[in-house]
Amino acid sequence: MAETQRIESISVSLKPYPNWVQLDAVVEPTKAATVSAQTSGRIIKLNYDINDLVAEGAPLLEITNKEQGAQLAAAEADYAKASAVNVEAQQQLTRYQALFPKGAISKGEMDEAEANAKSSQQAVSAAKAKITQARESLNYTLVSAPFAGIVTQRHVEEGETVSPGQALYSGYSLSQMRAVTQIPQRYIEALRQQPNFKLTLANGKQINSDQLTLFTFVDPKTHSYKVRINLPDNVDGVIPGSLIKAQFISGSRSAIFVPESSLITMNELSAVYIQQNDKWVLNQVRTGLADNGNVEILAGLSDGDLVAKDAYHALLMLKQSHKP
Repeated sequence: MAETQRIESISVSLKPYPNWVQLDAVVEPTKAATVSAQTSGRIIKLNYDINDLVAEGAPLLEITNKEQGAQLAAAEADYAKASAVNVEAQQQLTRYQALFPKGAISKGEMDEAEANAKSSQQAVSAAKAKITQARESLNYTLVSAPFAGIVTQRHVEEGETVSPGQALYSGYSLSQMRAVTQIPQRYIEALRQQPNFKLTLANGKQINSDQLTLFTFVDPKTHSYKVRINLPDNVDGVIPGSLIKAQFISGSRSAIFVPESSLITMNELSAVYIQQNDKWVLNQVRTGLADNGNVEILAGLSDGDLVAKDAYHALLMLKQSHKP
C-alpha cells in the first residue's frame, strides 16, 4: 500500500482525436523556365553550366552581335535622315502658312506642303520604331537569367549557331517550392472543409500550409484529385524531386493517449503499470501514433483505467517495496 501512495497515477479516457490521412508528396519548383534564343548568331561565350547557381539578371551567354550592331547603325542613320527631311518639311509648311493668306501660293501647293509635313512626321516615328527594334535585337545577343536559381540543363555548346526559338538553358528557382500529391476521392469533402496540410520534410522539420490549389477534375489514370501545396519561401532541406509526407485531417475518432513516460519497453514489447485493487500490475499494450510527447494506445487499456505516470519510477518503487 505504501508504494501505491508514492507512485503518481493518471486516469486515461477516450477522447476525440483528429483522424490524420498521410500521403506521399513530391517537391517541385514553383518557378521553372527554359530560356530560348530571341535572335540568330554564333555563341561566343557560355558563362554557366549545369548545377551552377545563377543570380537574377546574370548574363548566361553571349552571341555574336556584328549583324545586330550593323542593323542598329543603319536604323540610326535612317532616323537622322528622316529627322532632317521632317525639319525641312515643317519649315516649308510654316512658310506656306504665312504666304497662303496673301495669295502668293495656290491651294494645291498648300495641300501638298501639309501632306509632306505629316508624311515626314510619320517617317520619323517609323525610324524610331526601327531603332527600338534594332536595339532590342542587339540586347538579345546577351542572354540574361530571368530569375535567381540553379541551372538544370544546358542545351547548347560554345561556337554553335543558334536561331530564334532555340532552347539555351533550363533551370528553376530555389526559393519557391511546392508539394504535389494525389487525394483519393473519398477524402475530397474532408479536405475542402478543412484545407490545411501538415508537411514533414526529410530532415524531420514540420510545416503547416493552407495555400492549396485543388484540381477540380479527376485524373483518369489514378482516379484521384491532384493538389498543389505551396511551401514558404526559402525553406532549408527542400529539394525538387524528393518525397515528403503530407498529412491532413479527415474527421475524428475516439482514442486513448498516455505520456511516453508511462510506457516501459521490454524485448520490443510495450507495457504500462495499471492499478488494480490497490496494486500495480504490469499490463502489456499495443501502441499506435506518437503525438507531441504522447502515445496512442490501441489495445490493452480501457476508459477510466489508472496508470502510472512514470513507468520506470514505478518499477523502481515496486522493487524497493519487495526487498526483505
